Amino acid sequence: MAHQMNQTCIDACNACAVACDHCAAACLQEADVKSMARCIALDMDCAAICRLAAGYMARGSEFAGALCRLCADVCQACGEECAKHPMDHCQQCAIACRRCADECRAMAR
Repeated sequence: MAHQMNQTCIDACNACAVACDHCAAACLQEADVKSMARCIALDMDCAAICRLAAGYMARGSEFAGALCRLCADVCQACGEECAKHPMDHCQQCAIACRRCADECRAMAR
């Protein structure tokens, strides 16, 4: 039942994790990979915490709200970094991160 109550947030977390994985992989193919280091690192952190948050919500964990607050902060940081880069994969990731941050903040209220 808990997963149904939080399904929108779970979906946003899963979509964000996929977008971050794609962004990190695409950043590794850019000509100046070194300039993408923070983006890649945040993508990996964001994907990991999004998957963790989705699992906590699906199980109805008593810690889901606290984890979603942290997830929102990580998503916001990742989205802000991705938004600095003009590549489509970064821009799409930034959108997914902002959506996930919004959903996680709403869930954690």
